[in-house]
Amino acid sequence: MSENRIEDAFNAFFTGETLKNALDFAEFIRANEMIYNGAYEIHYKDKLACYIDTPNDKSHMWRVWTVGDYSGEYEGFPIDDRMKEIARANVIKCGNCDDCNRDPGKTETIFGKEFVHVCNGTDNLAMRFENPDAEAVKCAIKMVGMRKYDINGRCHTKDMPSSEA
Repeated sequence: MSENRIEDAFNAFFTGETLKNALDFAEFIRANEMIYNGAYEIHYKDKLACYIDTPNDKSHMWRVWTVGDYSGEYEGFPIDDRMKEIARANVIKCGNCDDCNRDPGKTETIFGKEFVHVCNGTDNLAMRFENPDAEAVKCAIKMVGMRKYDINGRCHTKDMPSSEA
């Protein structure tokens, strides 16, 4: 079986900045020993690191869906205020989509800020970055890197006041 390569889908549908941003994310995945299953999942050490929607004939977009706990920073894995702002701007609102039927979503804390009506999807979905620009790709990479850090067993969450904006 041939290796599943995200780059193949990106190169088939994108050019310019969109292609550069997508390939930057693909390089991060490869450099961090994460495995793309060719369908939607990216794994690290046999654990789900994130989901990805690659472009196809019907949709010329790509999306990164983060999974994990983003309620606060992890000790030893700092997140600057700009990355927190971008992460919060990409929180997935409940769309009562597919067969979920769990509208109106759940309440979720993202880096100390509470959000209501967040997607009820499985695997602790938190954020969705759609056709991300360079800055959003940097944030998606940071969030997936945080998930990797968690998988490696280094997730001692620092206390963060819930009122942080």
